[in-house]
Amino acid sequence: MRIPCRARPARTSTARHARAGRRRRVPDAAIAAVTAVALCSGIWLIRNGTEGPPPPQPSAAQAGDASSAGTGGEPPAAPPLPPSPPDRIRIPAIRVNAPLTGLGLTSSGSLEAPPAEKKNLAGWYEAGTTPGETGTAVVAGHVDDAEGPAVFYNLGALKKGNTIEMDRRDGSVAVFTVDAIEVFDSRNFPDEKVYGPARRPELRVITCGGGYSKKTGYQGNVVVFAHLTATR
Repeated sequence: MRIPCRARPARTSTARHARAGRRRRVPDAAIAAVTAVALCSGIWLIRNGTEGPPPPQPSAAQAGDASSAGTGGEPPAAPPLPPSPPDRIRIPAIRVNAPLTGLGLTSSGSLEAPPAEKKNLAGWYEAGTTPGETGTAVVAGHVDDAEGPAVFYNLGALKKGNTIEMDRRDGSVAVFTVDAIEVFDSRNFPDEKVYGPARRPELRVITCGGGYSKKTGYQGNVVVFAHLTATR
């Protein structure tokens, strides 16, 4: 995917300020290209010839048009929350209960990855929307490593209607309902569909998926589309 050159300095600067505690918002769509590239490059999730069944992939029945964030469609079932960083993600249907770390951008403009040796650790893009507030929040994690399955190995097995819970630092829990699960080839990643500006609280959970090559790794991304339906 092409990365807009003019957007690189702004994104890198934003990530640096975010880590320093002065979080500046960037447009939801600004990270679209770098996210998909980073998730399936050589430093991410290449199985290194590990034997075993491939991770589950979403069926066509789980696709949908719920990814039309920002089009003014149906309102959220729960009102948006104020900004607060997330500390943990839970997806009961696939037994995910994982801590979260903030992800920024590398000097080359690609999304940082959680440490590969911490297979149960996921990350969220801390210069963007926090999960639960209006906009599109992004969470990413490994599907596997050289030793076997990692935190989002079963992400493609989710179904519409499953829930995702995000523990937030302010003590609240943002509960999202899954609207669609799709797999996209990295060469034709639909940036606007995945990262388009949202008028309600949206969540995207991303890992690698699609075809796999020992030479180049995974060929695409599994993307979960969800929106806020409850808080507690």
